[in-house]
Amino acid sequence: MAITGGCLCSAVQYEVKAEPITTRTCWCRECQFIGAGSATVNVCFPSEALTVTGELQDFTSTADSGARMHRRFCPACGTHLFSDAEPRPHLTFVRAGTLADPEIARPEMTIWTSQAPSGACIADDIASLSRQAPPAA
Repeated sequence: MAITGGCLCSAVQYEVKAEPITTRTCWCRECQFIGAGSATVNVCFPSEALTVTGELQDFTSTADSGARMHRRFCPACGTHLFSDAEPRPHLTFVRAGTLADPEIARPEMTIWTSQAPSGACIADDIASLSRQAPPAA
């Protein structure tokens, strides 16, 4: 079964030929910028299972965890689609909002709750960590 998705303007499309490894909600400050003040929901897949068509921009930064990150987005509409950490090139996190079927993305954990604003809605029925989770596989 292939999992598909793309950006808001459809200039970037992707297909993943693997099941999700994990799904996490992230409240780090960078994700709050990407999520317009909320958390992001990120689905982890093996990088080699991802095929992308269309042009992507890459914003590189150093996360609070110390990892050098690549956050890739559509240059036409600005939709953030993927993030990769240099220490784990075998994993790609896909922004859940870009999935054709958002039901695939049921978070298993919330991370970086220490950076969430006081009014943040954090699910109490899944695990949460104040900082970064251990690597996903």
